Amino acid sequence: MLAPALAAAGYHVVCPDLVGRGDSDRLADPRGYHMRRYLSDIGTLLTQLGTSAVDWIGTSLGGLIGMTLAAQPGTPVHRLVLNDIGPFIPRAAIRRLDSHLADDPTFADLPAAEAYLRGTRAPFGALTDEQWARMAERTTRQDGRGGYRLHFDAGIATRFHEASDRDGDAWTIWDGIECPVLVLRGERSDLLLAETAAEMATRGPGADVIEFTGRGHNPPLLDGNEVQEVVAWLGDARSP
Repeated sequence: MLAPALAAAGYHVVCPDLVGRGDSDRLADPRGYHMRRYLSDIGTLLTQLGTSAVDWIGTSLGGLIGMTLAAQPGTPVHRLVLNDIGPFIPRAAIRRLDSHLADDPTFADLPAAEAYLRGTRAPFGALTDEQWARMAERTTRQDGRGGYRLHFDAGIATRFHEASDRDGDAWTIWDGIECPVLVLRGERSDLLLAETAAEMATRGPGADVIEFTGRGHNPPLLDGNEVQEVVAWLGDARSP
């Protein structure tokens, strides 16, 4: 819902699949799924697009990539929107996500996939039956044996698991960001803690923070009011 709303507002919207996800290639060696690779791939994409400035909207890992890119000298990131991610991630939340990635389930049909998503992504909050069904369609693919699998390489769990024994701390990166930043937080999020979001509002670039009631990690941005918060902030005249 966010991409069509941004397109309608006059933005050129690009939604890349990171390597190992969606329709992008899978790596033979799962140890290759790391931040350096993601940044390199995004740099190549921006070169191919022929653009020197972007508004970056990133959820979870996509937000971490956006943060890292925004902190680099000569960054192409003009404005940054972070969806339920920040420079501090508790290890308990990392372990919870790691357990889902390591699961790699198969499903007999789309209703079975939907039931799985309703459980593992319950922190998204209340969604309509249509939205859950659409999510099942978009996040799975037929496995060639009559069933369905989630549409990502289970190998990405390798690097994720290696980081699950410690908190994630990227405050040094955060302090290097100078562009305007909007932080979206799910009220019930275990990944972006309330105290972390509050510190992000006063430290580094001094982010604007919006909290969505009834959401955990991560707000799916399927609600019209939530989407308009992002569109309105990007169009705010105070953002250069």
